[in-house]
Amino acid sequence: MFSTFLNMKPRKKSKVIGLNERNIKLIYPNNAKKHYPLADDKVLTKEILHQYNIPCAETYAVIEYNSDIKKAWQTCKKYNTMAIKPANGCGGGGIKIIKKNLNGDWTSSGKVITERQIFQHMAATIMGFFSLGSHDRVLIEQCIEPHPFFHEIYPQGVPDFRIITLDHKPLMGMLRMPTDRSDGKANLHQNGVGIGVDMGKGTLTQVFDGKNYFDYHPDSKFLVKDIPIPHWEEILEISVATAKAFPLNYLGIDIVIDKYKGPQIMEINVRPGLGIQLVNKQGLKEIINTSEDII
Repeated sequence: MFSTFLNMKPRKKSKVIGLNERNIKLIYPNNAKKHYPLADDKVLTKEILHQYNIPCAETYAVIEYNSDIKKAWQTCKKYNTMAIKPANGCGGGGIKIIKKNLNGDWTSSGKVITERQIFQHMAATIMGFFSLGSHDRVLIEQCIEPHPFFHEIYPQGVPDFRIITLDHKPLMGMLRMPTDRSDGKANLHQNGVGIGVDMGKGTLTQVFDGKNYFDYHPDSKFLVKDIPIPHWEEILEISVATAKAFPLNYLGIDIVIDKYKGPQIMEINVRPGLGIQLVNKQGLKEIINTSEDII
């Protein structure tokens, strides 16, 4: 979706940051490679979030070996909903949300799924199917129930906010929303849409689908322009708290708003994508130079 944008070479006085400039001037000086696993491994991320009492989904189980799957499942199956994730997955790959229906059967994406199929998914995760072939761990955690604010815009999937921070300062944000084509995924490269955020006002701006801009969600037609974001101050506060908790100074922080618990950290990224600039019609370099002469 954003390949054309990412392959563009920024003009001499461009306010947009390209891939090479992002790597050389933002990632390399601010994020030591030895600390990458703290962000890339969701289990390690959760351990730090729990340590600093930063709001995030409750961890139900961590499974490292196939022999541990059935034992861990016995402690988890009492819950009616849960999220099963690869610790080192990326882009939403391998995440399975399972729920019990009225008959007590497990379902995923609205279809009945057997315990055998759940175990097979966990085994595939451990074998590295979703993490480039390397041994991985399964993270089972509380399933977020999205705030009604999101359902008004689009009723399916779990949307999240991406907040870019530099030196513990929130620079730019967007709301990532699922669409009819994204199968419940909010990721931009999986056919989700990005909605710009006015960081000062805490309101939504325009919707970008990779080609066109709208004032409304392209499927629901719900008008989003200038809508206030619930819990906005809290979102900014936990973004700063998260940035300070990790020895990584340039981050993409993903936040959901739970219906009952409010803003929750989903994950952090040491190499956040640059499509957020297109979504907001503004270059990161412009934002950074406005706050401090860093680039």
